[in-house]
Amino acid sequence: MIPRFGHTPRRARRYRLRPGAYAVLIRDGRVLLTHQDAPDPEFQLPGGGIDPGEGAIGALHREVLEETGWTISGLCRIGAYRRFCYMPDYGMWAEKLCSVWTGRPVLRRAAPTEPGHSAHWLAASEAARRLADPGARAFLRDALAGRGRRI
Repeated sequence: MIPRFGHTPRRARRYRLRPGAYAVLIRDGRVLLTHQDAPDPEFQLPGGGIDPGEGAIGALHREVLEETGWTISGLCRIGAYRRFCYMPDYGMWAEKLCSVWTGRPVLRRAAPTEPGHSAHWLAASEAARRLADPGARAFLRDALAGRGRRI
């Protein structure tokens, strides 16, 4: 069973399934996060939605590069979780099916190209405290403790 984090879904509301891939990226004891300015300023694990016809790994490479400017390698899937939320950028309620991966940041190629995003290196405890999504916080803490969640 895939764990759920965040709000309980409402029966009367329709949710669109939105699969996504997110990365826990650690280098020299620091965690790479992305900060999104709008619609609500928040720190997030780099990653995002998997587009139709795209695989999770390809989406993860694309999203991390867009949101942080970094290339990554050594990806290892550590689990998945569900989150029901409103996505204002898309004007829809979604059931986000989030796959979470660990990996290594390899090379900073450029500044983030995703509008409103900036890359930040934070100490592990600070990164866990700043993440807005409770599922992302749980997976970051598990990855830092050397544990993966089973799906």
